[in-house]
Amino acid sequence: MKYLHTMIRVYDLEAALNFFKLIGLKEIRRNDQPQWECTLVFLATEDGEPEVELTYNWGQKEAYTGGRNFGHLAYSVENIYETCQKLMDGGVTILRPPHDGRMAFVRSPDQISIEILQKGEALKPQEPWTSMPKQGEW
Repeated sequence: MKYLHTMIRVYDLEAALNFFKLIGLKEIRRNDQPQWECTLVFLATEDGEPEVELTYNWGQKEAYTGGRNFGHLAYSVENIYETCQKLMDGGVTILRPPHDGRMAFVRSPDQISIEILQKGEALKPQEPWTSMPKQGEW
């Protein structure tokens, strides 16, 4: 497993970028995601170092509640299906199953959202993951 990034939601992308640049982070990459109506900006001290992902949801006016401004910790794994099965065998509920062979979400006992990403290319979709329903918040 490899630590990837921590995601936080921001109301004012430029103000957040200015703040994180002041503390020494630089923009590594930026992705507009029209299908999700958001912009993702990844910051780090250097290329290849762990990142902070700033998520700016276009038009967001309401206050984030329940810790939703802090998004998640993210880790890449060698085999997302094996990792999710190991978690389930340990009593962890898979809140967002890896339907696509690429991404899943779980929560820690303290309700911290954890994103699990398949290292490299997505695995071929397979059961029981493709038909497993999403649950709760992630």
